[in-house]
This record gives sequence, structure tokens and C-alpha cells, in this order.
Amino acid sequence: MTSAATLRDLLAEGDRLFIVCHNNPDPDCLASAFALGRIAVAAGIDEHCILYSGDISHQQNRAFVNLMDIDIDPFDPETVCDRAEGSLLAFVDHSVPGANNRVPEGTPVDVVIDHHPAEGIDARFVDHRVEIGATATILAEYVQALDVELDAALSTALMFAIRRETLGFLRGATRAEYEAAGALHEVADRDLLRRLSNPSISGATVDAIATAIENRTVRGAVLVSHVGRTSERDALPQAADYLATLEGVETAVVFGIVDAGIHLSARSTDSRVHIGDVLRSSFEDVGSAGGHREMGGGEIPLGIFADYATDDAQLVDIVEEVVTARLLAGLNVSDSQASAGDGR
Repeated sequence: MTSAATLRDLLAEGDRLFIVCHNNPDPDCLASAFALGRIAVAAGIDEHCILYSGDISHQQNRAFVNLMDIDIDPFDPETVCDRAEGSLLAFVDHSVPGANNRVPEGTPVDVVIDHHPAEGIDARFVDHRVEIGATATILAEYVQALDVELDAALSTALMFAIRRETLGFLRGATRAEYEAAGALHEVADRDLLRRLSNPSISGATVDAIATAIENRTVRGAVLVSHVGRTSERDALPQAADYLATLEGVETAVVFGIVDAGIHLSARSTDSRVHIGDVLRSSFEDVGSAGGHREMGGGEIPLGIFADYATDDAQLVDIVEEVVTARLLAGLNVSDSQASAGDGR
């Protein structure tokens, strides 16, 4: 029995499906949830809902939800933890309760479909492929294998998610991404793809990216920068993407204080560096971090720094010093490797 058929049969056992996205869901997570919902309907699920925690604040994420008209609701732990018999729980683009989601640790999970590195995954159905470039690729395979109707909305959602997750097939793309895109291409709405690819950007996001450019520290092929305190969490990956294109830079890490945490986003094209492992080893004792070879992220509770600062400016300075030192140490970079491109 194929994995697709196994998934279909499991879904057919239930009458309601809760699809939980990871915190601050991106297009890969949202499109995967959208597709799993369609698969659930085809399997006979009477009712399904897509739930998320955090914010949908990145301009592309907002545009994706609005233009694709995805029905998504805030996550309520009681709804999921106290679900009635016959209700199923699914994770897409993440895999472990309590890790990048607000599902209480130990909550039984029925379905996990993910491509991010993780340990301790426990569910009745697991498709965990870290070698794949996007979770949406896996869902596209299931849609085809199960003969789920592939209309323009579903095809466009999956196609955009794959393109976005792989930066236009330039980051982490495998043959599976190209094969999925080939199947989706003829049905996808090209005008809608263009609109999703070019959403408007807020002034606050531009300001945060500008701050990251100004604050950059370059050591050889490594760039580390920060945006200070910001409300624009999604500016961090955008700044990392942009700064990674700087001439001579192979690894870029951008961090900033958002609410009560320090958020990090990293990109690397250096074949010697697994940036997800670097982040994990650098911050596993103080927070949660990790990712793939070419991209990663993390979050550190701000509380561990609060006792060492009397005002916000001092706090930013302390965070900058400690986080930068940990990153440079994790990347085996010394201060003597300063580059002429150092923005400091």
C-alpha cells in the first residue's frame, strides 16, 4: 500500500480534521494545509479546519491567505487537546508538539508531513523527508496519487509555495520539486502567481532591512547583522536573503528582538557549512534553533538577558554582543578575519 493510500485510509476513519500550521506560517505551510484539507474532503472527512499560532505578517503570507481565500483560524489549545472521538490532528511543515507550535507537548498526533530536520516524531502517519525542498512538494505528490481534483486555486497555491520555499528552484530544490512543478504548471493561474510574487511591502519592513544593512559585520565570507528591536519579524528572513547576495558573502545571519524573544534567520551557500546545525549547536542551551544546510532560524527567550540591562538600548547592545559572538564561534570565524565590506 502506498503512503498516499495509507494517508487516505487514515483520514477516512475520522469525521473531523484539525490541521495545525507552525507558528507564523509561511506559504509552504499554508499551501500544504490547504492541500491536505482537499485530500481530507476527498477521503470523506465531513469537516476540517486550518489553525495557526503567532502572526501572518509577512506581506507574501498575507497576500497568500487573502488572494487564495484560505479559511484559517487562530489556534485554541483546548479545541485540539480536548477533541472529540473521531477527530484527527495533523501537522504540516512541522512535526513535534511544542516545537515551533503551541500544541502542548505530549499531545497525540495522527498525521505529520514535513521536510524540516526533527527528532522524536511520533504520529500514526509520518512522511518526513528532509531531502525534499518543500513540504508542498509532498502534498502535490499525494494530490496526484489520490486523483484529488487539481483546480487553479490548489495548483497555484502549491506551485507558489514550492517556488517560494526554494527561492525559484535555486535553494534546496530536488528533482521532485521540478516534477511537481511540471504537473502543476498547466493548471496554475499565472496572473495570480505574479501577484503573489510581488506584494506591496510596508515602510517598517524596509526600515528594518535598511537597519540590517547598516549594522552588518563581515568576517571573511560570513556576514552577521541585527535590526535591533522591531515589530517586523518577517523582515529578518528578507534581510538575510538580501544580504546573502552581497559580493563575497556565503553565509548571512540576521537577528533582532521581537516582543519577548530574539529571532534569527540565516542563509548559506557555503558547502562546508550546515547552517541549521550551526544555529542548533550555538543556541540549543538557551533557546530553539535549527534548519537545513542552506537556511535556518531560531528563537531565544529574551528573559535570559533582561537582568543585565537597565534600558532598551543597553539590552540591544548586550544581545548584539552575545549573539554575534556565539554565531562567529559556531562558524569558526575569528575577529582577525574582518572584511573591507564591514558595515561597522
